[in-house]
Amino acid sequence: MGKIALDPAKDLPIGPLGSGSDYSAFLQHLGLPALNVSYGGEGSSGGVYHSAYDTYEHHSRFVDPGHAYAGALADTVGRLVIRIADADRPVQRYGDFADTVEGYLAEVKKLDSGKRDEAAARARLLAAGAYKLADDPTRPRGDPAAFAASPSLDFGPMDAAVARLKVSAAAFDQALAAKGDALSRAQRKRLDAVILTLDQRLLREQGLPFRPWYKNMIYAPGRFTGYGAKTLPGIREALEERRFDDAKTYIGLTAEALVDYASRLDEATRVIHGG
Repeated sequence: MGKIALDPAKDLPIGPLGSGSDYSAFLQHLGLPALNVSYGGEGSSGGVYHSAYDTYEHHSRFVDPGHAYAGALADTVGRLVIRIADADRPVQRYGDFADTVEGYLAEVKKLDSGKRDEAAARARLLAAGAYKLADDPTRPRGDPAAFAASPSLDFGPMDAAVARLKVSAAAFDQALAAKGDALSRAQRKRLDAVILTLDQRLLREQGLPFRPWYKNMIYAPGRFTGYGAKTLPGIREALEERRFDDAKTYIGLTAEALVDYASRLDEATRVIHGG
């Protein structure tokens, strides 16, 4: 990560956000972009967080004496906010987002095939009596239940949506790089207005299964992982929990959100070209 940060030819990758801080409502319910910025790496205060000992005195004496990290973080975030607020053009390269989503899709496809393999492997073990052969005869036993058949899911809508997103993102990034400095004040204002609501296109009103408050189709905290992030959560968690009908539904909803996002990027590209 450090080498990438020092290379001006590369963009610094950032991890997906799950939950555990104030950004959750903005990103996952309202569809507003968010960052979680921190410094760390020199020890920890494990066991103190959210306990009776999580006090100003403990933090200032043991966690961050002299508030060196707090000061550095305030300077970093303050500079970040000022630079973004005063930027003459959008600061994100959308090709990075498209490539990242493509990687998420590869992960859920691998998960899908893994679930089919898992079901087939258990069926073979049950048929061979392998669980009985491996038993401890001094303890009560029972075979695990067979998995229901794992259907072959059609990821075509997601493949098409990601391909569309990559084309739209590349077109926008190239147009902005070529013409960004020459945009008129009116064009910049129009571009800002289009980009302002871009990430809200990743929301679907239905939300995620069992928790409709979480509406972002790309990022969510896991149902059972606490703060940990799940990407393409409607598809991923449905596969993990073998809810294949939900997986099929959320392949469609997530693809729909990505196409909506790409269409908005196309509109932004037209603004850059003077359309």
